[in-house]
Amino acid sequence: MANNPSEKLLNECLDKIISKNHVFSTALRIENSNASFSWSGARGEMEVDSKYFIASVTKLYVSAVVMILIENKKLTLDDKISKYLSDHYMDELHVLNGVDYSHKLTVKHLISNTSGLRDYFFYTEKGKPSASSLLFEGNDDTWELEKTIHFVKKTTPKFAPATKGKALYSDTNYQLLGKIIEAVTGKDIGVVFKEYIFDKLGFCNTYVFKDVSDREPVASYYRDKKLWLPKYMSSVSVEGGIVSTAQEVMIFLKAFFAGAFFPKEKIEHFKQWNLLPFNTQPGGFYFGVGLEKLFIPRIIFSPFTPLGEIIGFWGQTGSFAWYNPSTDLYFSGTTNQINGAGHQAVIMSMIKIIKSVL
Repeated sequence: MANNPSEKLLNECLDKIISKNHVFSTALRIENSNASFSWSGARGEMEVDSKYFIASVTKLYVSAVVMILIENKKLTLDDKISKYLSDHYMDELHVLNGVDYSHKLTVKHLISNTSGLRDYFFYTEKGKPSASSLLFEGNDDTWELEKTIHFVKKTTPKFAPATKGKALYSDTNYQLLGKIIEAVTGKDIGVVFKEYIFDKLGFCNTYVFKDVSDREPVASYYRDKKLWLPKYMSSVSVEGGIVSTAQEVMIFLKAFFAGAFFPKEKIEHFKQWNLLPFNTQPGGFYFGVGLEKLFIPRIIFSPFTPLGEIIGFWGQTGSFAWYNPSTDLYFSGTTNQINGAGHQAVIMSMIKIIKSVL
């Protein structure tokens, strides 16, 4: 990278994010690999060190744990999930067109969202509201694995496992993956995160949300409605229940790509991309093996200078953790807005920042 983003540009980008309709709080941190460049900013209801729900960015931490278990020969991506899950979970879990694929499901199918299992969060039954719509209306409720499995077994899978070119973003996959991690380690997923990641990186401000009376994390919004869903967030540890700060997410993000948890050359094996449907929240990204890549059409955003890939993870609440190898820039933070406005503002800001140093 020839030069660093200017202070002026970074502040302009942060101002642009907070100016978006319904974005009431935001935090942004940007660094390069050796931290010779590091910048933090916040606007609205947040400070640079505010704690927030990282939401589905949690899944990148799951990827780290799974790879650690693989390195320790406790697990493989090709393992059938029935090796770790009881019949209570497996019986008729995936039945499509009269064919039962349940015992063909593998760990890789779950972590790559290629299982075909429906997403309990956004799936809509005819005449009934989705779990997401109820939660976005402020109806706080738990969605632990037992409830998810009961629900998903009543739905028809989207496709057979590992159907070429098919992927469906599904929190169900990660709830099952969490149960497998607990079976392999003999420990609660919160303890696993703490021992395998938080303690290793010396975190003081990162934890799995469990106490419904805990008011430390900044609240999220759905449009102009403030959402506080402690029952729900305390029940979904493995798919989105980590609380952290932009700084500590940055530390994790850099450790992930630097090989702190597994040989960094294995990142290339994660890049088995399937483009997710554009009605997926927040839309416009590829999913690989426990890793996401932004869909950035070059002809629209940078026709003359390629930006390179932007890889990492989104969270539903506008949280993000992204890395652009072309510029060696890492981005972490949140907008705490569920409706997608914050996601789009972050994408545009990252593109502007990346283009400024290419």
